[in-house]
Amino acid sequence: MIFATANRHKLEEVRAMLPDRLQIKSLSDIGFTDDIPETEPTLEGNAMLKARHIHERFGIPCFADDTGLEVEALNGAPGVYSARYAGVTGSSEVRAKANINKLLHELSGKANRKARFRTVIAYIDADSAPHFFEGVVNGQIIEEAIGKEGFGYDPVFMPDGYDITFAQMPLDEKNRLSHRAKAFRKFCSFFPCK
Repeated sequence: MIFATANRHKLEEVRAMLPDRLQIKSLSDIGFTDDIPETEPTLEGNAMLKARHIHERFGIPCFADDTGLEVEALNGAPGVYSARYAGVTGSSEVRAKANINKLLHELSGKANRKARFRTVIAYIDADSAPHFFEGVVNGQIIEEAIGKEGFGYDPVFMPDGYDITFAQMPLDEKNRLSHRAKAFRKFCSFFPCK
């Protein structure tokens, strides 16, 4: 099946979560380089838009995800706009740094740092209606970026019950508790992956 992503960090993370017998291919593996605009106002909508686009074009089972960081003091922002929050183009590393800088600026002086990561996976094939799987992890935004692992907002997100950020965790530890891991456990239970 196809995982409708071009993000190599996300692909590595997901491949590490899934059993070896389940072979997934990325968009680059199938030679798809077009941009799929994320024009829906919800994570569910964007995930399904990507999965449906690839499924209709290639006719094979496909899943896609969309993830948002929802910050309580910012009324849920950046949310569905998390990946493009700062409006910067360039590599994923350049965009991530700009997004983190904007987030920390917006939270400057705010006592409420509560946040949650939310991932929604959409799966579609020829034999069934679309399916959705959601994973959420609660935490807080710390005041400066710490850690070298992970990607995106990981250096500023500290999950509840921990004193380190996602970016300070080894991948296997993050994969046990992250929003994406929770969504993929539900996906595997449906599939089933075991």
